[in-house]
Amino acid sequence: LFPATLTYDTLRFEYEDFPETKEPVWILGRKYSVFTEKEEILLDVTSRLWFTYRKNFPAIGGTGPTSDTGWGCMLRCGQMIFAQALVCRHLGRDWRWIKGKRQMDNYFNVLNAFIDKKDSYYSIHQIAQMGVGEGKSIGQWYGPNTVAQVLKKLATFDTWSSLAVHIAMDNTVVMEEIRRLCQSNLPCAGAAACPALESDLLYNGYPEEPGLRDRLVLWKPLVLLIPLRLGLTEINDAYIETLKHCFMMPQSLGVIGGKPNSAHYFIGYVGEELIYLDPHTTQPAVEPNESGCLPDESFHCQHPPCRMSIAELDPSIAVGFFCNTEADFNDWCQQIKKLALVRGALPMFELVERQPSHFSNPDVLNLTPDSSDADRLERFFDSEDEDFEILSL
Repeated sequence: LFPATLTYDTLRFEYEDFPETKEPVWILGRKYSVFTEKEEILLDVTSRLWFTYRKNFPAIGGTGPTSDTGWGCMLRCGQMIFAQALVCRHLGRDWRWIKGKRQMDNYFNVLNAFIDKKDSYYSIHQIAQMGVGEGKSIGQWYGPNTVAQVLKKLATFDTWSSLAVHIAMDNTVVMEEIRRLCQSNLPCAGAAACPALESDLLYNGYPEEPGLRDRLVLWKPLVLLIPLRLGLTEINDAYIETLKHCFMMPQSLGVIGGKPNSAHYFIGYVGEELIYLDPHTTQPAVEPNESGCLPDESFHCQHPPCRMSIAELDPSIAVGFFCNTEADFNDWCQQIKKLALVRGALPMFELVERQPSHFSNPDVLNLTPDSSDADRLERFFDSEDEDFEILSL
């Protein structure tokens, strides 16, 4: 582990550790050369919002934990992948954080949605308490699927971002379901049909952006999360090329995954190594200063990114994508279809136009019809090292 604080001189020295390779470096859909774009790589990584363990925040639920050290790493990874969606939504993929430079209001609006207090949309407090409804007690380990389900529920309260969050279950992405979800504001006949669009609501306490209403009516920006199990105890080599291609897509939000005490947010790859942000550093909780500004340096990882061999990846992951427009989604679908034709790349999930008929039976996994998605796939995605029984269907 790197220390949480490094001087700029140390940072430059440590960065030489990045491999001198002719292989391209891919970070969330952007391609870089180590030889000519080292500074750009580092700036891109540093600009991602980095959420780590924190201590001394207000007690969760009023009487619960005041630190998430030891149990909150997957919750922090969930925050990071979702924060990347909000950055793309409100600031754009080209936005960069530069130390000491005055940032625009929307940046602080995004950051404030994740601060460790009960009334932030995606705070550790909200995620932990919403997880109780998914059968997780506060302080309990989450798997990638559970954190995705919780974030989907929390996003419904974030009217400022107005996201459509879809979690693709059973390794299948159904295009018809996504289009229905993202176009859910249509038709908009008048004030009675969609009062939220007609009134002068403030979004997250801030005035709405110009043109926001027009965009909302046509297509809600999509956050697509796909929980996957790419093997039983270790990743199946056949999926590695497909996983790499996910980081090459401009819609990429990265990947969250890991085991208890080792969850990471994967943002790219170089050669046979994944590049990731590590939440396993405990920092003090941050409060706004006297002038109301939020000190934000601790939310940006200013040392070289961590790397690990792709072969060491735990097979339980969730892959994320962000489609701001319908054209983005159509383009993503085309890329996934092309990916199915790449030799040596086994598809990690299926893309279909409409729901396959065999999905209509809720008892397909011998579960009751009222069991939630999280319950349904808990044993597949949130298991630690339990034994798996291979079913012959």
